[in-house]
Amino acid sequence: MVQSIGITSLITIILHAHFKEVAVTVIANLSKLDQDSFWYVMENRDWTHPFVDGRRRPYSDLPKSVDRLIDDPFRSLAGELRRAGGFAKDTTPFSEFLWADFLRRHMKRKVVENHFEHALEKALELAKSLDADYLPGWCGPVSDE
Repeated sequence: MVQSIGITSLITIILHAHFKEVAVTVIANLSKLDQDSFWYVMENRDWTHPFVDGRRRPYSDLPKSVDRLIDDPFRSLAGELRRAGGFAKDTTPFSEFLWADFLRRHMKRKVVENHFEHALEKALELAKSLDADYLPGWCGPVSDE
């Protein structure tokens, strides 16, 4: 059974799931904060990404449990893009979400959903472009100038 630690416990965690084992890394104890301060810190440190389909959502819309998360095809594409060498693994929290948002602005959802391999080819091209040079893990060409 998967359980999430929510705002009521005011402990921020990152879960790394592998089969049925879960390793937990406590990165901060925010238990002294009120709700508004909690979310301010979470967002300021890039520890939360309250977006669905590239649109910001209120924190109250966040799922209360991990098993209620919905699939984002652009997030899936960003993950596959990283595995294909499109960008380097980075310590920036939610870097794959930033890449997913970038891809969302440059590609049609239907292409990603219906022609994933073609979308990955296009994503690899986009990832090497200067348009993506601000993203964490970018590894495109750099001119000598």
